[in-house]
Amino acid sequence: MGDVNVPRFPAALSTPSLNRGVGFTHEERRRLGLTGRLPSAVLTLEQQAERVWRQLQTMATDLGRNLLLEQLHYRHELLYFKMLTDHLPELMPVVYTPTVGEAIQRFSDEYRGQRGLFLSIDQPEDVGPAFETLGQGPDDIDLIVCTDAEAILGIGDWGVGGIQIAVGKLALYTAGGGIDPRRTLAVSLDVGTDNEQLLQDPFYLGVRHGRRRGEEYDKFIDHYIETAHQMFPRALLHFEDFGPANARKILQKYGSKYCVFNDDVQGTGAVVVAAVDGGTEANGTRFRDQRIIVFGAGTAGIGVADQIRDAIVADGATIEQAESQIWAIDKQGLLFDDMADLRDFQVPYAKNRRELGVAPGERVGLLEAIKLASPTVLLGSSAVSGAFTQEVVEAMTACCERPMIFPLSNPTSRMEAMPVDIVQWSKGKALIATGSPAAPVEYNGVTYTIGQANNVLVFPGIGLGVIISGARLLTQGMLHAAAKAIALLANPKDPGDSLLPDVCDLRSTSAAVAEAVYEAAVADGVATRTHDNVKQAIQDTMWWPTYD
Repeated sequence: MGDVNVPRFPAALSTPSLNRGVGFTHEERRRLGLTGRLPSAVLTLEQQAERVWRQLQTMATDLGRNLLLEQLHYRHELLYFKMLTDHLPELMPVVYTPTVGEAIQRFSDEYRGQRGLFLSIDQPEDVGPAFETLGQGPDDIDLIVCTDAEAILGIGDWGVGGIQIAVGKLALYTAGGGIDPRRTLAVSLDVGTDNEQLLQDPFYLGVRHGRRRGEEYDKFIDHYIETAHQMFPRALLHFEDFGPANARKILQKYGSKYCVFNDDVQGTGAVVVAAVDGGTEANGTRFRDQRIIVFGAGTAGIGVADQIRDAIVADGATIEQAESQIWAIDKQGLLFDDMADLRDFQVPYAKNRRELGVAPGERVGLLEAIKLASPTVLLGSSAVSGAFTQEVVEAMTACCERPMIFPLSNPTSRMEAMPVDIVQWSKGKALIATGSPAAPVEYNGVTYTIGQANNVLVFPGIGLGVIISGARLLTQGMLHAAAKAIALLANPKDPGDSLLPDVCDLRSTSAAVAEAVYEAAVADGVATRTHDNVKQAIQDTMWWPTYD
């Protein structure tokens, strides 16, 4: 038997960023060598999108929809982003939280190919060559999202499957912020996993050993960051779902050196600051006058506390005053400075027992802390369902006329309280924002629209603002400007108004955030690009899925 000639598959069909499927005209098919490779009909992008939308409607589960869209993303990028752009509110829960968590858990079972780079701690020498396989020049990548998958959403350590959280994040950067997907990159930093279910799975696709820590881990992360910056010096380096200690360590080490961003810490903080800012507008107070309890003092909770502290300082207080106005509660109760197991990032918010009249070793729970602090704001980042009881809400309304109560934990099953209960228990006085989507609440003839403190309100605009400014660093001023821009878009005036803008108009929100971030980058002296008409520059930079 002679040699077999393998049929050539045209690049125009095998390259996701080039493929138009049956959208190729007959003239394009002849020119690109596609004659006979496609059915004869020629469909517009809109017609193709309608076909996919109908296919999605026939599927029984969001996981099935996620897998269909993932295959489309891998095959036909323009059509994928046309779907997301046209149906973002409906599809965001499918391509990102909560469905992406299930897809990550099934990554090795459902693997059909994946976008992005896979970098292994077992082959650090391959980091540079892996970047080189992209064939991209130093100005060709604007944004890199990486994860080591230690703290994926609410499901923990899922190893190499975490690449999908990076891909999902980038999809929202594009659909919500107009960032060109051809100028982005998802990266899996595979440092092992402590998930025994994965290690015992014969089909698991990641490195098969426990999660590396300490010096070996630090050297690998350093090598990745330095290589990524060397290859793409203008790119924003986004870190997603790292463990608490590593997330803050990376920000502290590289935040003043390169343009780095951690959405779990900085993005969450910025959108909550925006909600609090909206609350001060609604109840006629100043940001610097707020007293805040953070219920859940982990990475996300303290990240929010740090952003709120900086916003209080920006409104005229000292750092010491701002920190004294923030009270943090963890599983051991209110944090005190004599606790042996305090993490370094919790220390600024730990209180002195003697000053509060609390006996040594005495545990102070949430209700007692409210009585001590007389807070105006209660933030939940604990994932403790039902923690904000009727007694807690009533105690908050006793402290101030219109308290802000934000059960921010995801998913809905882990929310500290349901908005309908908070409205009723507070007799309509509480100002509410949630981490999960929540339906409007009717009470005494008023419709209360519940704003969702979703990071997607902020990170696409931050990314776009960094790109148009060419920012060397992501400064605190830029984060504060992003939060302020979001608050101004909501501008709650009447009872029941949302404290935050709706994700339905995300492109407009991202444009406003990008403009504010750009102006702050210029003011902070970190911008390397300037524009006479920044609004026009934003519109010119925004990418749209089109065949034109």
